[in-house]
Amino acid sequence: MLTLPDFKEKKIVFIQANKELDSKIRFQNDNLCVFNKEELINQISCHRIFSVFIIGSTSITSVLLNKLRKYGISLFILADNFSLVAEIMSQAEGNYILRSKQYFTTDSLAIAKNIVINKASNQFDTLMASKCQIDPDFFIESTTGKIVKASNLQQLLGIEGNLSKKYFNLLFKEIGWLKRSPQTKIDITNLLLDIGYAFLFNYTDSLLKLFGFDTYKGYYHQLFFQRKSLSCDLMEPGRCLIERALLKAYRLKRIRDEDFTFRNGGFIMKSDPQIRKKYTSIFFEAIANHKENLYIFIRNFYRLIMGMEQFYIPFKVLG
Repeated sequence: MLTLPDFKEKKIVFIQANKELDSKIRFQNDNLCVFNKEELINQISCHRIFSVFIIGSTSITSVLLNKLRKYGISLFILADNFSLVAEIMSQAEGNYILRSKQYFTTDSLAIAKNIVINKASNQFDTLMASKCQIDPDFFIESTTGKIVKASNLQQLLGIEGNLSKKYFNLLFKEIGWLKRSPQTKIDITNLLLDIGYAFLFNYTDSLLKLFGFDTYKGYYHQLFFQRKSLSCDLMEPGRCLIERALLKAYRLKRIRDEDFTFRNGGFIMKSDPQIRKKYTSIFFEAIANHKENLYIFIRNFYRLIMGMEQFYIPFKVLG
């Protein structure tokens, strides 16, 4: 398990592969190297890498896979549309004590409430930092009070859903927000949110597995076939990182309609590597700027489940 001082030296690596230029990834002298048609494009020491995201077509060998495991590097391979194709996770698979505590936790509802309160608090802070007009009493007193009083997960889901609906209407009002519609790509904003959330989800999942969690066993999101419910849980308080970054990009006029096309009932991003690099960098910068904070949040959650912390310690957005 990585300590925080070690983790501070680690980097998240983003690689935009280009099938036309025959991109390849290799190891040379303990460095991860990226080639295009045998020309070295970039390299970084394996000792400084925490996770690698590859978008597009590339060649991967068994030597590369063995090296990833040796250095504890998590790899995510994404298609051109940013959907996950494959993953290789660095994880503490043998932490059976942690997993037994996960499976037999008696205060799941209390943990779920803390996650939702944490998310609501960060949403409020995001609205304030973004200079949106809001009624503080609505978020601090009414909503948080309802969360605490919820008697079951169904009530909690309803409260969180209503809060998020009002939050999005306030946060994205200036850009003509319609509604949150996951996965349907009804507009450019929903498309970009899905991309940003996918990166945050995979990064959260890799941190949880680093500590040995079973990421399928959640507290707020319940068991469901092939859903990593715990990763869904603990990305919730961090979603505002993606939302803040997207709003900032809109205000800086980095989001351009001509970078997208509408096809088969939804928006897609054009395949130009420079366009893809521009948009992925928006979200990677947001995650990278908070990577230590996210690590500490997951570490504190680990300590809570293991009984080393008495109270849930929330994730707070910096700046």
